[in-house]
Amino acid sequence: MRRPLSTPCLLKISLSKINETMLKFDNVTKRYPETGDVLRNISFHLRHGEIAFLTGHSGAGKSTLLRLVAVMERCNRGLILLDGQNLSGAKEHQIPFLRRKMGFIYQDYKLLQDRTVFDNVALPLVIAGFGHQEITRRVRAALDKVGLSGKEKKYPMALSGGEQQRVGIARAVVNKPPIIIADEPTGNLDPELAAEIMRLFESFQQVGVTVLIASHDISLITKMNHRVLKLDHGQLVSD
Repeated sequence: MRRPLSTPCLLKISLSKINETMLKFDNVTKRYPETGDVLRNISFHLRHGEIAFLTGHSGAGKSTLLRLVAVMERCNRGLILLDGQNLSGAKEHQIPFLRRKMGFIYQDYKLLQDRTVFDNVALPLVIAGFGHQEITRRVRAALDKVGLSGKEKKYPMALSGGEQQRVGIARAVVNKPPIIIADEPTGNLDPELAAEIMRLFESFQQVGVTVLIASHDISLITKMNHRVLKLDHGQLVSD
C-alpha cells in the first residue's frame, strides 16, 4: 500500500494573494519562420491558487505555450505577465531570477541518473546559493510531501516510474515557487499512478500555488473537474 501524500504546507501562499492574477496572456502570438503562427492571439489569466489544464491535439501549441511561460521562447506579439512581471520583455540577465518563481515538471522526469534523489531535489537550491543546512531541511520536507521520505540516498534507476515523477515534483517545489508548470506529467504512468500525481497537484493548489498542466488525457482531466483551456491549431477555442 502506498503511503498517502501529505499536504504540502511548505508551499503556503499568503491568503491576501488569492484571486490576484498570477499568470496573464494578453493577445499573444508566437510565429516560427518555417511553420508560421503556432499560437495566435492567446488571451487568458490564472489567479493565485488556481489549477488549470491545457489540452488540445498533438501540435496544437501546448508545449510552445509552456515554453513561453518558462521564457525558453519569446512571443512575437502580445504581453505575458507572471505575478506582475513582464516575461515577454525580460532581459537575458533577468530570466534566471524569473524562473525561480516557477517549478517545472516533465513527462520524462529529466532526473540526473548519476546523482542521488537528494542531489536531484537539491539542485535548484544549490544553484540559488542556499546553505547546506537550509538545503537539507528543504529537501527532506519536499520529499516528505511527495511520500518519498527515506529515499534520499537512492538513485533514480532504482525507483519506479511513479517514484521518479514524484522526485521531479519534489525538485520543482523545493524552491517554494508560486506557480507549477507541468508538461504531460502523467504521460508515462498507469491510470492509478496518474490519478495519484494529479491529487498531489490538487494539494499544492489547495495551499495557494497556481498550477498549469498540459495533458492530453481527457478522461482524467474530466474526472478532476477543474478549469480546462483547449487549444486547436494555435488558437484558444474554449476556456
